[in-house]
Amino acid sequence: MKLMAKILDNIFSIFSGGDKGNSVLGIDIGASSIKVVQIKNKGGRAVLQTYGELSLGPYAQKQIGQATKLPPEKIAEGLVDLIKESNVTTFDSAISVPMRSSMVSIFQMPKMKDEQLSQMIPIEARKYIPVPISEVTLDWFIVPSVNDDEEKKKFVEAMVVAIHNDVLSGFSQIVSSSKINTSFFEVEMFSTARAVLDTAYNMPVMIIDIGAGATKIYITERGVVRDSHIVGRGSQDITMNAASSIGISFDYAEKLKRNFGKNKSEQDVALKKSIEAVMNPILSDANSILLNFQKKYNKNVSRTVFVGGGSLLNGLDTIAQKKLGVEVMMGNPFEKVEVPAFLMPVLKETGLSFTVAIGIALRKLQELE
Repeated sequence: MKLMAKILDNIFSIFSGGDKGNSVLGIDIGASSIKVVQIKNKGGRAVLQTYGELSLGPYAQKQIGQATKLPPEKIAEGLVDLIKESNVTTFDSAISVPMRSSMVSIFQMPKMKDEQLSQMIPIEARKYIPVPISEVTLDWFIVPSVNDDEEKKKFVEAMVVAIHNDVLSGFSQIVSSSKINTSFFEVEMFSTARAVLDTAYNMPVMIIDIGAGATKIYITERGVVRDSHIVGRGSQDITMNAASSIGISFDYAEKLKRNFGKNKSEQDVALKKSIEAVMNPILSDANSILLNFQKKYNKNVSRTVFVGGGSLLNGLDTIAQKKLGVEVMMGNPFEKVEVPAFLMPVLKETGLSFTVAIGIALRKLQELE
């Protein structure tokens, strides 16, 4: 089955109130699937209307769970299918851009007027962008300062985000072909942080987002992403490793992975080795990133939050706790959204997959305020 959609048919009208103009759609186009979340504003609270996930593997003659590299027209085809099957009723949307398709840098600039910064930051950014500036689209903002040091107050930190023009062109094709209205694109790490972090929490936090083809690692402070990395391993690697070592199909290995530890099957022993073979290097990299951050900024990372479909792996929190030595918790992106109580058990099982889609939908909802 290539489509997984959780549709709130019976309660949709209760939560939407028939006001489609007050609804927004968050879209996350990942390596192995597309996720959508439709929410609306009800009395100042974000309310879930519908959500769904579509596996992209079958659109590339691959298995469910496998990473793909589809052309824009094929992705648009999948998005249209998902929108239809998930009973989405709005085309007012925003789309996340994968971390691998962007470049993010933070650097210091002397404190000056906004007009001067607008001129100087793109020039300074050339030192940090490894491609010609003409090939990318830049955006930037000043990172809020929390430093009381008088000498350091003479400088500001600028965060610059660069996205390849051909990537934006591809996303524009997807928008045009699927006939949705998209007002902005946002790099996925910002959507992720918005979905699962409490901005009132002052200590640095590490976010580990395990996708199908790669793992993204971010360190945030006061809701601002301070450091970001990509590790070229993901949940797909566990499935491929298990399929090879046990001698089973990719599809069956994927099912075993998703049920790991629940049924105590004889194949769990072999599957555990496959999990460790992939997760141990990822967690070692995460630990190095954590230690380097603490050394650079002289601040301790207080906790690690796991998100992404690959984080649904049973027992991951226990493994990570031993490797990282800090508090480990699973993210809860639906915590910022009002949902029916009977859906909570289901969302506990699948919710981590929708972190990015929730995060970008929340930003889109702010446009209506």
